[in-house]
Amino acid sequence: MRCRFNFRREGRCAIYEAHPGDTYADALLSFGIVPDTVLIFQAGKSLPEDAPIEEDEVDIVTTSSRG
Repeated sequence: MRCRFNFRREGRCAIYEAHPGDTYADALLSFGIVPDTVLIFQAGKSLPEDAPIEEDEVDIVTTSSRG
């Protein structure tokens, strides 16, 4: 399955070729993104990073922390 990751704030997208059992965290890590630094949305609904990829398109929003 192919999933498009839309990085709205950055104005770019990336395509991930998902295999059965791949999670959103797997895809984000393959892009060099730490999953804990972003939120994943599909049609306005938040998705957990450890969920299997089942959507063909998701929006990624970068969070910020001043720890």
